[in-house]
Amino acid sequence: MRNMNPYFFGFILPFVASLLLTKRKSEKKRGVPVDVGGEPGCAVRNHRFEKPVETHWEGVSTLAELFEQSCEQFAYMPLYGTRKLIAREWEVAPDGRSFEKLHLGNYEWKSYADAFKTVCNFSSGLLRVGHLKDDRVAIFADTRAEWQIALHACFRQNIAVVTIYASLGEGALCHSLNETEATTVVCGRKELKKLVDISGQLDTVKHVIYINEEGVSTEVSLAEKCTSWTVKSFEEVESLGLERPVEANLPLPSDTAVIMYTSGSTGMPKGVMMSHRNVLAVVSAVMTIVPDLGKKDVYLAYLPLAHILELAAESIITGVGASIGYGSPLTLTDASNKIKKGTQGDASVLKPTLMTAVPAILDRVRDGVRKNVDAKGGSAKKLFDIAYSRRLAAVNGSWLGAWGLEKLLWDMLVFRKVRAILGGRIRFILAGGAPLSGDTQRFINICLGAPISQGYGLTETCAGGTFSEYDETSVGRVGPPLPCSYIKLIDWAEGGYLTTDSPMPRGEIVIGGPNVTKGYFKNEAKTNEVYKDDERGMRWFYSGDIGRLHPDGCIEIIDRKKDIVKLQHGEYVSLGKVEAALSVCPYVDQIMIHADPFHSYCVALVVAAHSELKSWASKQGITYSDFADLCQKLETVKEVLQSLAKAAKQARLEKFEIPAKIKLIPESWTPESGLVTAALKLKREIIKKAYDKDLAQLYC
Repeated sequence: MRNMNPYFFGFILPFVASLLLTKRKSEKKRGVPVDVGGEPGCAVRNHRFEKPVETHWEGVSTLAELFEQSCEQFAYMPLYGTRKLIAREWEVAPDGRSFEKLHLGNYEWKSYADAFKTVCNFSSGLLRVGHLKDDRVAIFADTRAEWQIALHACFRQNIAVVTIYASLGEGALCHSLNETEATTVVCGRKELKKLVDISGQLDTVKHVIYINEEGVSTEVSLAEKCTSWTVKSFEEVESLGLERPVEANLPLPSDTAVIMYTSGSTGMPKGVMMSHRNVLAVVSAVMTIVPDLGKKDVYLAYLPLAHILELAAESIITGVGASIGYGSPLTLTDASNKIKKGTQGDASVLKPTLMTAVPAILDRVRDGVRKNVDAKGGSAKKLFDIAYSRRLAAVNGSWLGAWGLEKLLWDMLVFRKVRAILGGRIRFILAGGAPLSGDTQRFINICLGAPISQGYGLTETCAGGTFSEYDETSVGRVGPPLPCSYIKLIDWAEGGYLTTDSPMPRGEIVIGGPNVTKGYFKNEAKTNEVYKDDERGMRWFYSGDIGRLHPDGCIEIIDRKKDIVKLQHGEYVSLGKVEAALSVCPYVDQIMIHADPFHSYCVALVVAAHSELKSWASKQGITYSDFADLCQKLETVKEVLQSLAKAAKQARLEKFEIPAKIKLIPESWTPESGLVTAALKLKREIIKKAYDKDLAQLYC
């Protein structure tokens, strides 16, 4: 032993400890069986809590109470941070198109105490403007500090808030406002323009409160001229409340906090009624899982607050006294589309420790890093590839991978530069919205050095269902039940998924607990279809998702009832599963599989990845007038088809699952185009309608 190199202890011993720890983790029971009522099935609960968690804070039973408590406890800590707009410029591309570029400064902060004063003043101002307590307020704006201030102002008067995606189309916007009979709308500049455009179709809107932004005066003048609305600025309403304060009228736990309109992946959006008890249960449950949350943390907010994932996340941050810095997907990094060259992105300036993300965002981070590495080539690419393969081996449990001192070395030499993209301090990422691919999860974990906890839930369950625990290292799963939820699998015989399946039970995921919402606003038939109360008083939501229960009590999402199509000869195609498998193809930016039950094969619409396809064309010597022309060329289609077939083979797809024909799409599908949701999920029916001629041609 005297001759043993000290490096042995710095490298081998940490590795052995890690192996032993990994073994113990893999054997850990994270979800345990539980006896529940309702429809027969296979049910589990979180291993740490015998009964569903409802609140983490003694004496707090509503979101209004949680906000007030935090503002008292963390009075002088920074709460809301917003970047100062220095200049807005337009750049003209070679093809003649203009792109907006922003020069943004540092974050300017509002403390908890100041935020509470603003909330109280705005709350009183709402009533002074003429809003009645029993009427509803709609918030129709991008994610920003004013959004949260308006929300909590409404809570202080027990006013139900209608949340609407800023990217919602005219039809869905009219539907949401008219169905809820909202009388007051809080909005930004571009949203005010949308409201004015459809003002003749809005039945109940009386008051519009706009957030002061550059150029908003034009829309304000138009609204005052063309409508009978009372139009006030955010600051005017706050001033009215300061001059004539109104006593608070705080809600009960059972009162409706939010009517959240889903992004409408199928048809018109539905309004989900969430009580204060519902949302607080999820916030409290996550508090028990993420370690060391506190006032030292800084959270980067950029997802839509009209999405329950973001709303719940920001409620958690407020509850622990941490800070929220607001950004946007288009200004997130130094290389983001709207960032003026030489200006830092939101993450570089804020240096957050926490963030949430949907899979599409993390996929883009992964692809961006890979493209940047490939573009550098040479020794830089070789070094990255070696570092990644060494760390991947370790993450996969190999004793030959990079552990201990070698891990630190690769972090310093290679991954430190990648981590700088998101500020260099990220310690935790919550991924939600859809299952994250194992490839992306490993890549982000290695390159950013931050664990990714996958959550699974729906708007109908306040984003709560399951949540990967902090020490969970497996991929492809969404964790055990959240402490506020029971998860039950029930048979779906038609699809061939049974709880008696071996080696693991399979079936439709049903979620029960205090986080399960009241139902759909003014839609009793749909509510009764997917919500059930059992004989013990537990409320259950039938998700339509198909899950598999692992021996340790963790759930894996394997299918969705709506996404399964039966082909002409009886084979079942799971559209979502195939799309997930083929999305790793380098030529694919977005993909939608389409299966016609009157044919024996499926086809695909593929939004082509610009840089990859152009790079291929350059190497092949292919000439083209523009990207749309390149997408139409037969040799391009053939190349992408071959690449898809390769990805399908690696994923072990059946022959009938591989698209036989494809149509290459040159333009991205965005929430603004109405073809994907704000969480970038496909709106299948709308895409099918938009490309009906192309799909028909593929089956000719």
